[in-house]
Amino acid sequence: MNMISPKQDQNVALVVGPTASGKSALALDIAKKQPSVIINADSAQVYRDLTILSARPTRDEMQGVEHQLFGYIDGMEACSAARWASEAKTAIAAAHERDLLPILVGGTGLYVRILLEGIAPIPEIDPGIRQEIRKMELLEAYRALQELDPVSADRLNASDTTRIQRALEVVRSTGKTLDHWQRHKTGGIGNRIRLHPLVLLPPREWLYERCDRRLHMMIERGAREEVERLLARNLPGNLPVMRAIGVTEIAAWIAGDISREFAIERAQIATRQYAKRQYTWFRNQSPPDWHRVESMDNINIDDIFDIILRD
Repeated sequence: MNMISPKQDQNVALVVGPTASGKSALALDIAKKQPSVIINADSAQVYRDLTILSARPTRDEMQGVEHQLFGYIDGMEACSAARWASEAKTAIAAAHERDLLPILVGGTGLYVRILLEGIAPIPEIDPGIRQEIRKMELLEAYRALQELDPVSADRLNASDTTRIQRALEVVRSTGKTLDHWQRHKTGGIGNRIRLHPLVLLPPREWLYERCDRRLHMMIERGAREEVERLLARNLPGNLPVMRAIGVTEIAAWIAGDISREFAIERAQIATRQYAKRQYTWFRNQSPPDWHRVESMDNINIDDIFDIILRD
C-alpha cells in the first residue's frame, strides 16, 4: 500500500452505490489510510433539515475526518445538480491545494455525472414555445418530435410525456436537437483529474434488509421529531426536503392518517424502491472499467485501497 500525492496527480477517489450499501463507512476507512477530505455526493444529505432521514454521518461517526458539503443548504432552497457540481469542484480544488485526497461519496448518479462530464449548455427555452408544447396531446408531441428529432424520438418511450416535451421544446426553441447539446457539454472535470472509482453493488437481499433495519433505527433516533420540525416551517410541498423518503410517510403518521407501523412499512418500501433504482443506475451507467464490489463480506480495506489508489 503506497501513499499518493493528490495535489501532484490531481487524484480524486469516488465511492458510489445505492443507499445503505456501506459507502460512508468505506470512505472513512479509506480516509484513515490517506489524509483526506470526504465530500458529499448525495442529494438528500446536502440539506440541513435532513439529518436523520438522509442518514447523514453524525459528528461522532465522522471520527475527526473532515467532511464537506454535508447539511450546508437550508431546506427552503432546492439544490440543483449544477450547483452541487460547482461547489464540489471548489471543494476538490481546495483539498488538492492542501495535498489532501478528495473522496466523493454518495448515491446520486446525476451529481457525479455532471461533475465529471459537465452540463449541456442549452439556452433558456422560449416560454411561448414551452407553453404551446405543454398543451399538445402526447401523440401529437411525439409525432412532432419524430419529425424534428428522430434520434431522441427513437430513444424515448412513446409514453414518456416529460422527456418527449423536453426534447421537443429544446429543438423548437434552439433549432438544435437535444443530442447536439449533450455532445457539447461544458464544465466537466473528468479529463482534468485522475479518478479512482469504486462502485458498491452488494447482493439485493442484503441491501434491502439493511434498508429495512436502518429505517427502524431512524425512528429510534428521532425521525418523527425531525419531520415535526420540518412541518413547523410550513415549507412548500414541492421542495426536495418535503419530498424526501420518509417525510411524507411520517407526516401522515403525525397527522393521524396512518399508524406508526404503516408509516414505517411505507417508508421501507419507498427506500427499497429507491435503492433498486440506484442499483440499476450504477450497474448500467457506470463505465465498465470502474471497479465494482459485489460482496460486502470480509472486505479488506488494504486491498480496496490498493485497487482504487494504485499508481
